[in-house]
Amino acid sequence: MSIGTEHEFSVTDLQYNALPISDQIIKSICGRYESEILFGDVKLGKELQKHVLEFIPRSPADTIPALEGQLVRGIRKFFHIFRGRYHLLGLGMHPTLTLDKTAVWDHDEGDYYEVYDRLFDIHQHGWLNIQALQINLSYEGDTALVAMYNRLRTILPYLVAVTASSPMVEGRLTGSADNRLLYYLKNQKEIPAICHGIIPDPIRNVDDYRAAQKEIFSELKRRNAAILCEEWLNSSGVIVRFSRRCLEIKALDEQECVRSDMAVCAFVQALLRCSTPPPVTDQEGLALLLDEAVRSGTAGLRPELKEMYACAWQHATDDERAYLPVIKDRIENGSLAELMRDRYENEGDIVAIMRDMAQCLRENRPYGM
Repeated sequence: MSIGTEHEFSVTDLQYNALPISDQIIKSICGRYESEILFGDVKLGKELQKHVLEFIPRSPADTIPALEGQLVRGIRKFFHIFRGRYHLLGLGMHPTLTLDKTAVWDHDEGDYYEVYDRLFDIHQHGWLNIQALQINLSYEGDTALVAMYNRLRTILPYLVAVTASSPMVEGRLTGSADNRLLYYLKNQKEIPAICHGIIPDPIRNVDDYRAAQKEIFSELKRRNAAILCEEWLNSSGVIVRFSRRCLEIKALDEQECVRSDMAVCAFVQALLRCSTPPPVTDQEGLALLLDEAVRSGTAGLRPELKEMYACAWQHATDDERAYLPVIKDRIENGSLAELMRDRYENEGDIVAIMRDMAQCLRENRPYGM
């Protein structure tokens, strides 16, 4: 199984304020406005929101260390070129961003964004202030696709709990660990099937998936939005990317550093090898678990997560075991959201927290370890 990832980081000034300048950064590298460029070992790309840059490994990898190496070299190259000018900040949302401090990408793909805006209003946090870690897992044939898809949907709430890293909106704690998903859950509420509450229905075969996708496309066409009838439109927590022959996990908050992102990848791959049936598989039960994860991070799911970690460790490769202690720490001591919340409640200094998170990304060092 090969693996690929996509990482979304805020570009900030030296005081950690978001800067809507992704277009200017890309142009300064290649001389023109481009959606995506080759940048050494990574692809550097834009997102909808102009304060975010996406780092993608130049190619999928067979091992997590190989994937990590590409990303680390790409980030180092960025800091070498823009030495002392910007910081990069992970996390699921920029903690202090107000919407007037960012903007929508305005150089190409405007026809897509105009339709999205007409349908859903993209000038809100669920569009302009979200940063995801996306994991792409290759599959071999339809049987493997179906088995992986159904397994992944049952572990999504636990992955959300471990990766929650967005406890703050516009400089204020909200009481939830994963505000990114709270906004994401309702950012396309006018057509609920697109997101499907994050947890997709199980499928018996590929035709089931295509049938559900066809229903979404039919609704889009009724709304004069056929331009959006693409496989990437599906916004549930795990989708099929037939063009890439992979499953894409979309539900996860970006972490503070690549090492932590790779730990999530190791956890996922090891869990896919576990034969132990998941404790909950029905839609209603998974929705309740997801709600708990979004609200509390790991705190409300710790016993189950410890059991899952034990199974993952048992089935992990040696390479994966090098990363899994990061997951163990998040299960035992709290997700990033919980750690950020506790520190902010004690110190009241979000700038200091952002400084440490940005340094973690620069050094590829998990926070608190």
